[in-house]
Amino acid sequence: MNLEKMYQELGISPEIYEYGERILRDLYDRFDAIDKTAEYNQAKVIKAMQDNRVNAGCFAATTGYGYDDVGRDNLERVYASCFHTEAALVRPQITCGTHALTVALSANLLPGDELLSPVGSPYDTLEEVIGIRESKCSLKEYGVSYAQVDLLPDGGFDYDGIAKAINAKTKLITIQRSKGYATRPTFSVEQIGKLIAFCKQVKPDVVCMVDNCYGEFVEETEPSDVGADMIVGSLIKNPGGGLAPIGGYICGTKACVERCAYRLSAPGLGQEVGANLGLMPSFYQGLFLAPTVVSGALKGAIFAANVYEKLGFRVIPNGSEPRHDIIQAVELGSREAMVAFCKGIQAAAPVDSYVDPIPWAMPGYDSEVIMAAGAFVQGSSIELSADGPIRPPYAVYFQGGLTWHHAKLGILMSLQKMWEAGLVKLPQ
Repeated sequence: MNLEKMYQELGISPEIYEYGERILRDLYDRFDAIDKTAEYNQAKVIKAMQDNRVNAGCFAATTGYGYDDVGRDNLERVYASCFHTEAALVRPQITCGTHALTVALSANLLPGDELLSPVGSPYDTLEEVIGIRESKCSLKEYGVSYAQVDLLPDGGFDYDGIAKAINAKTKLITIQRSKGYATRPTFSVEQIGKLIAFCKQVKPDVVCMVDNCYGEFVEETEPSDVGADMIVGSLIKNPGGGLAPIGGYICGTKACVERCAYRLSAPGLGQEVGANLGLMPSFYQGLFLAPTVVSGALKGAIFAANVYEKLGFRVIPNGSEPRHDIIQAVELGSREAMVAFCKGIQAAAPVDSYVDPIPWAMPGYDSEVIMAAGAFVQGSSIELSADGPIRPPYAVYFQGGLTWHHAKLGILMSLQKMWEAGLVKLPQ
C-alpha cells in the first residue's frame, strides 16, 4: 500500500495531497536546520540529567506530604541545570500555564507594587489574574497596580514609553514571549534579552519574568540565558514532551523561586511538601523527549504557514520568517472558515476524531472560543491542536503534533475540510 493511498483512506483527496507535496519540496533545508537545533537541545537535556545523576530511584512514587521526595527534588535540579538558573519549582500541583504565572506573580508582588507589561496586552486568561477584567482574588484586589506599554505599529518595543512607565513602584516586568491570541510577532530570545537589559538599565532591581509557554527548545538558548529572573511554563506544552499529564514549572533566581514555593504550598513549607503521585517517570521522560517533539511541531508550523500563505491567507509568522515558538496563526476571515479548519484538525486526531468542535463560552475568555484537540492529555497544546477566539480577524492558532507526520496530516485535513466547504480554491 503506497503512502498516497493511505492518506486517501484517512480522508485526504489526491488534490490536497499533491498540493501538500509541492509545498514540502521547498522546506527540507529548513527542516534540516530544525533537526540541528533539536540535536543541540537533546544534548543539553541529557547533560542536565547526567550531571544530576538521574537514576531509577528518582522514579519512585510518593504520597501525602511528600517529604524527602528524591525524584521530585532532583527533577527540579535537572530543570535548573537545563535552563541555567539557580533554582526551579516543577510540580504536578501547578495545574496549567496560567496557574504557574499566577503563582510567580502573586509570590513576587506585594500590595503597593506595580506590574508592568512592556509588550502590550497579556494573554486573555491573565486579564482576570491581573484585574484588567474584574475577578475575585485578582492582583488588583490585593493592591497591586498594573501598567502597560503597547508595542509600536511594526511590532517593536516602545523603549521611550517603557522608560517613562518604569517608576518607583514598578516591582516586576512581565514579558510574554509567544503571541497568545494576538497577531503580533513572537519575540526571539535575543529580542527578549535586549528588552530585559534595557529595563534593568532603567531600574536595576526590577524583577523580569518571561512567560515562556510554547517557546521552550525552539531555539538553542532560553530567556533565562539572557537575564530573565524567572521563566514560567506548562508541562502540557513543550517541556512535558507529550507525556506529562499535568504540571508547570518556574525556573529562576533562588530568591524568586523560594517565594513561588511558599505561595504554591504555604509559608514555612515551600518546596518541602508536595507528593509526586507517581508522575516522575512521565516528567523525566517527557523532558527527555521534548527537544525532538518540539522539532516536529516546528516543522508542522512551517508547513502550515506555507500551505495557507500560498493560498492567499495572512499567516503569522509568514512562510519564510525565523521561528521563535510552535504557534502558527492563520487569519481565515470568517467564523465558518475557523470552524472548518478546526473540524479538520479534530478529524486527524487519534482520540475523538469523530467529534465536531464548536465555539463555546470558555472560562477566562471574553469571546466564544473554538478548540480542536483530540489529545491523550486534555488541553495538551504540544499535541496536535488548533483554537482561537471567534472574533475578527478570525485567526486560528495551530500548534503541536507529537510527531511531524501527525502534524502534516492535521494540516492537510484542515485544508481538506476548508476545500470541501467551498472556502478555498487550490492553485492550478
